[in-house]
Amino acid sequence: MKRIKPFLMFSGDQHGKAAEAVGFYASLFENSEIHCIDRYGPGETEPVGTVKTARFSLNGTEFAAMDSAYPHKFNFTPSISLYFECESEVEIDTLFGKLAEGGMALMPLDDYGFSKRFGWVQDRYGVSWQLNLP
Repeated sequence: MKRIKPFLMFSGDQHGKAAEAVGFYASLFENSEIHCIDRYGPGETEPVGTVKTARFSLNGTEFAAMDSAYPHKFNFTPSISLYFECESEVEIDTLFGKLAEGGMALMPLDDYGFSKRFGWVQDRYGVSWQLNLP
């Protein structure tokens, strides 16, 4: 059986930012790699240079992404988020800080009772992340 792969579509205000986001995410997590980024060319359905498909992995988990210029009635929402368990205070503080730059903290890093350190952040691309230090 094939694995489930999160797929991120960058549309609306985030259209054209898929490649930038993929590079940013790959720079944050160990064991990450950009496998390929295919871009639209002249005469295709989307603006030239935007991402047709991107395949990448973050800490060993495979992802896919694309840009879409189509005027969708939806975009990223915090009700779906990427959850990552950190291994140290330094790691959670660093990741939270970098993901929050240009974004916003939905739940600042703190002890909420269910974890000794937890934070929920929406990054500059609108993608939501839950970071936990168990």
